[in-house]
Amino acid sequence: MQEITVQELKKMLDNNDEFQLIDVREEYEYEWANLGGELIPLGTIVDNLHKISKDKKVIIHCKSGARSSAVIDTLEKQFGYTNLFNLKGGIISYINEIDSSIIK
Repeated sequence: MQEITVQELKKMLDNNDEFQLIDVREEYEYEWANLGGELIPLGTIVDNLHKISKDKKVIIHCKSGARSSAVIDTLEKQFGYTNLFNLKGGIISYINEIDSSIIK
């Protein structure tokens, strides 16, 4: 599984790189803190495949990296995605290492 660090994500955000950011946490978690990505909760991923690009880099994250890892595993094995990256450490790492001000 491909991974990306929070430092790499921050650089991509700062450079306005083209990629899709998907948050697979629940809505209440998203409201607590988010990176501005599209919210597609874990339980709704299969119903929302049409929202997930196959043409550009897609970074998927959750709180710590476990749920996003499971999502990527499913999307790669069952639906043929090859452009997915797991955010290593999830939003918790982003808060701890990059920007704690995103907590609402």
